[in-house]
Amino acid sequence: MWEFFINTVIWTFAFYGLFEFVKNIFYLCTYTKCKSDGINLIVTVKNQEDKIEGFLRSLTFKILYGKEDTIKNIIVADLKSDDKTKEIVQKLSIDNEMLKVISWKECKDIIDLIDGE
Repeated sequence: MWEFFINTVIWTFAFYGLFEFVKNIFYLCTYTKCKSDGINLIVTVKNQEDKIEGFLRSLTFKILYGKEDTIKNIIVADLKSDDKTKEIVQKLSIDNEMLKVISWKECKDIIDLIDGE
């Protein structure tokens, strides 16, 4: 009887773990819209409206027209900027599909999903 109970608990946890794994993979592929082959670069910013546009344009130019082909996405995580940093990055992301703008909480949630915490 105990062996049956223990096997039932083990199989229940195994199926639950498999379900959570599949759910996390589905979430990453569906909602983040990140390409899976290559490196996703996460840039955290706060109150950088004077510098962010030049930095991102320079970085994307190097990636698109230079020798850097391993970076597939640039994820810009805004740390609740008080200036127009987020608006500038959102404007740039309209023209460049490799730029993604998210909040720091969204970034942390994605990292936690990848990390398995």
